[in-house]
Amino acid sequence: MANQGAKKRKEENRKHMSTLLRVILASNVIYIVVRMIIMYSSFSWKHWIGLLVTSAAYFFPYKQLESMSKPAFSDNGELLDGGYDMSTGGICGYLHDVIYITAFVQIASIISGKFWWTYLVIPAFGAYKAYGLMKGTFFGGSEDGPEDEKTRKKREKMEKKASRGKFVKTKMR
Repeated sequence: MANQGAKKRKEENRKHMSTLLRVILASNVIYIVVRMIIMYSSFSWKHWIGLLVTSAAYFFPYKQLESMSKPAFSDNGELLDGGYDMSTGGICGYLHDVIYITAFVQIASIISGKFWWTYLVIPAFGAYKAYGLMKGTFFGGSEDGPEDEKTRKKREKMEKKASRGKFVKTKMR
């Protein structure tokens, strides 16, 4: 029964990564079949570049997620950790977003080349996050103004509570 959580996460990560791989492969196959084979007369060098860009945009996030999801084993082969939890946000969520946006752009670009503009969402979101970070760091953007009495008392109470040591109850045998 030991390491049940790690075993469960290992299996969830394996399923999740295989699902991502299927999404990537399906998008590429649809693009190649429709754009290169069915619509071959309108296929140009720009479409080759688009295929290379989307392939790179799939490859790097997928490899990063794959390395995050790998389980850790001890020297004797015992499972220590099931890998990173793929359902959490943060960088893992951003990597998923890049893969899903790439799949959308690749499939939608079959209809119109103007869908490539959708890729601007990724650097725009990065700039938005960087602006928020710089605003909070350099310009003191985390302070919203004067603090009212109720908020001040609540903050002081929480600080006082945090400064006290925590007591742990144990059973006496």
